[in-house]
Amino acid sequence: MITREEIQNIAILSKLFIDENELDTLTQDMAQIITFADTINTAVEELEDFEDINNLSNVFREDEVLPSYDRSLILKNVDGGENGYFPVKKRV
Repeated sequence: MITREEIQNIAILSKLFIDENELDTLTQDMAQIITFADTINTAVEELEDFEDINNLSNVFREDEVLPSYDRSLILKNVDGGENGYFPVKKRV
């Protein structure tokens, strides 16, 4: 259980001003938040497989290596092809 003094200490560390009238309400709210967090921490983990939770399957196709165009046919229309590559001028 969290106390008023702990709430005041948190407020000081956070550089927040808490009115004395609001301290009791804030203490109760913080206690409820901590209780809720504790119930989440104590929840039993189900050992269900989450990999196929939405019943979706992989829609991607397998990679296939396909033959490409012959490099010499591609470069035959390029003036000054160098070592099988397109020459690209450097931009200034």
